[in-house]
Amino acid sequence: MKIEQIAIQLYTLRDFTANPEDFKTTLQRVREIGYPAVELAGTAGLPPAEAAKIVRDAGLEICSSHESPKMILENPQAVVDRLGELGITHAAYPWPEGIDFSNAKQVENLIAGLDSAGTVLRHAGMTLCYHNHAHEFFQRDGRTVLEEIFARTSPEHLQAELDIHWVQAGGGNPAETCRRLAGRLPLLHVKDFTVTATGERQFAEVGHGNLNIPEILAAAEAAGCKWFIVEQDTCPTDPFECITRSLHYLKGLCE
Repeated sequence: MKIEQIAIQLYTLRDFTANPEDFKTTLQRVREIGYPAVELAGTAGLPPAEAAKIVRDAGLEICSSHESPKMILENPQAVVDRLGELGITHAAYPWPEGIDFSNAKQVENLIAGLDSAGTVLRHAGMTLCYHNHAHEFFQRDGRTVLEEIFARTSPEHLQAELDIHWVQAGGGNPAETCRRLAGRLPLLHVKDFTVTATGERQFAEVGHGNLNIPEILAAAEAAGCKWFIVEQDTCPTDPFECITRSLHYLKGLCE
């Protein structure tokens, strides 16, 4: 992993990107902290091209964007158009909105929809990635829904944005899951977590929790990962301090 491959998922800073002016100011702070790139989670109400200009004027690259689940499945060409305006090639399906993983028909429809949408993006020279949470580790007929999703879609049509925190929370092994997704893992959500004295899981800065980050990152890099995207869903202190601590730790692991 190189420093140039590290990004921050702007969802971490969502309270500071609610409007265009805050969006601009936050991006400047992100660059001052030392991040070279961001992953978008909305554009503060700005048109995509205008948001992209603000990002790049701040000296940052856009590695990818979380797009509307509904739009991805129902109007993938609109996603292609948005990515074109943003000047990027990777979109993440962020959340299986309205899908009951215990319902076989709904799972089948989701998988077919992802493969179909991914075909549209591929024909435009773009890539659709699936972002997991813990509930994809629900098992059906001896394997997890996450395994089903990637077994029943073409690697050309669907890649992974693996969230290592949610893999662990779902009972999976993050490093082993990275290895299983070799060749299909361009994006990785790098997160960490610890537990309270009462056993409650709590998000932590990368390298300050219980996950074996060096092992996971090595496995992801071997699997072909291009972007290592820091995300902290909730921060116990100032989010800017949290992302600074995460970046400082990751810099120590860079080549």
